[in-house]
Amino acid sequence: MKAPDLTAFVPMTRAEMTARGWDAVDILIVTGDAYVDHPTFGPVLIARVLLDAGFRVGIIAQPDWRDPESLKVFGRPLLGCGVASGNMDSMVKLYTAGRRLRKVDQYSPGGRTGMCPPHATVVYAQLAHRAFPGLPVILGGVEASLRRVAHYDYWQDKMRPSMLVDAKADLLCFGLGELTMLEIFRRLQKGQELAGIRGTCRYLGGKESAAFDRTGCVELPSYSEFCSDKTAIMKQTRLMENEFNPWCGRRMIQQVGERLLVIEPPREPMSTEELDHFSELPFTGLPHWSYEEKIPAWEMIKDSITVVRGCPGGCAFCGLVAHQGRQIISRSRESIVRSVEKLTKQPYFHGTVSDLGGAAGNIYGHGPKDADVCRKCRRVSCLFPDFCPNYQVSEKPLMELLDRVKKIPGVKHVFINSGVRLDLALKQEKQTEKIIRDHVSGQLSVAPEHLDGEVLRLMRKGKAGEFEAFEAIFNRVNRSCGKKQFMVPYFISNFPGCTGRHMQTVDRFLEERNWQPQQVQDFMPLAMTMGCAMYCSGLDADGNPIEVKRGLAERREQRDVLHRKKDPAGNFKNSGNRFGKMPRKKK
Repeated sequence: MKAPDLTAFVPMTRAEMTARGWDAVDILIVTGDAYVDHPTFGPVLIARVLLDAGFRVGIIAQPDWRDPESLKVFGRPLLGCGVASGNMDSMVKLYTAGRRLRKVDQYSPGGRTGMCPPHATVVYAQLAHRAFPGLPVILGGVEASLRRVAHYDYWQDKMRPSMLVDAKADLLCFGLGELTMLEIFRRLQKGQELAGIRGTCRYLGGKESAAFDRTGCVELPSYSEFCSDKTAIMKQTRLMENEFNPWCGRRMIQQVGERLLVIEPPREPMSTEELDHFSELPFTGLPHWSYEEKIPAWEMIKDSITVVRGCPGGCAFCGLVAHQGRQIISRSRESIVRSVEKLTKQPYFHGTVSDLGGAAGNIYGHGPKDADVCRKCRRVSCLFPDFCPNYQVSEKPLMELLDRVKKIPGVKHVFINSGVRLDLALKQEKQTEKIIRDHVSGQLSVAPEHLDGEVLRLMRKGKAGEFEAFEAIFNRVNRSCGKKQFMVPYFISNFPGCTGRHMQTVDRFLEERNWQPQQVQDFMPLAMTMGCAMYCSGLDADGNPIEVKRGLAERREQRDVLHRKKDPAGNFKNSGNRFGKMPRKKK
């Protein structure tokens, strides 16, 4: 068996540290995922960025959270420790919408569960404090990002303060953290204070809180108000959405007991050149050599290339805008080509690029017509309720990219497997036809989420009729090119405000087509999303009362619409009558 190259990965063992000629690490990164050396794994990307900047960095993946010794592989780090739950909120990774433990952890070797603890960011931070007393501990990743202020934890059914409060860490980094983490550790290296760094939160001490100048700050409801008034979460969410723009967003503060949480404005997005550079760092693209079992998440993304960051959508059920921002940053075509050329040299690559995507498969190359207009905008979505006049829907960049990648030696197929936004697809008909004709692997993921116009409005997701219009294009193109391909629509049940009457629309649609959806989700109120605020407060974003399904018994009826079961004759049991007599469409 060939000996592993001990300098190919960011060190995860003491032998790898020694092979690089180091006697210690400057920075330790702790993650709740297995170590896959690929830029889609957030903590690993941060580790590579810091390593590239000249820091000595070590990774500890899925440590034994009961034993502080599990963090002492490299000894005591000289500058600090960064901790993250991994690529997902640990509670979403571990638990279903029904609050039951999942049977598989996609981010663990062999899909084994129990490798990552609940609320992993807090647990790892506390473990780091025990292992290295006095060492600066920095929180990061999507779990910390979406729990940076007081929030509702669905699985505990409880209001919680900022994750920074529970973790007792020195700083919380939110949003896309490459540039922020660089600034944090450069300041630590120089012995400078960590105050005032964009994209971070601080939890001030008592004296510092009393002396803090609140001038110009947006004050969020206090944590005590958050716990006692169910409408406070809606007030907070609306205030925060108003400050998401990094160019005009203001500093926010939140009182937690006698102390103050300070949330700095978001960091301005990186440039295309910076995204290109970070994406092309010397990742091996492989799981760490020490793993003997396959890691399901890597199997899913190993042949894919991320080509765009950010999301213009602002959907009420999704935390992408709160984490990545609305501003779209696309990689240059030249950088993507180099990444695909590198992919073709991997021993596991067999000619198929499984995805060129990001938050959606059809947003590459989009951007503002006038960047200065965006700097003053406080919209939460570029696409809802109507397309922003300043949003530029460009078909040409993605079409040219697909053609260019297809010509790379060793590439046989290039597919789009990120979910396609229907509202954009209908405005980019040439691009949509090209994707259907040439870049679908037999199944195309689309995300209508729902079909009733009122629920779509609450979701901030397109309009009624868009899915049917897209379906007509999909069928027409397949007929014209003689292909038999399928759509895989993604639906959500029990979104706040969705009643049995609204669910009839989906039920009827599925019954008429005799469809059994493959991608379904019972609504989860994710921290810091508008959907979560609606779920907790019983109000829509405009303050109007809505019906909310909370208990498992209440949620079963809508969930069963999507989890349909066939009888021996091939028909769906009880379809079409779950909500009483259902009006039929006129033919």
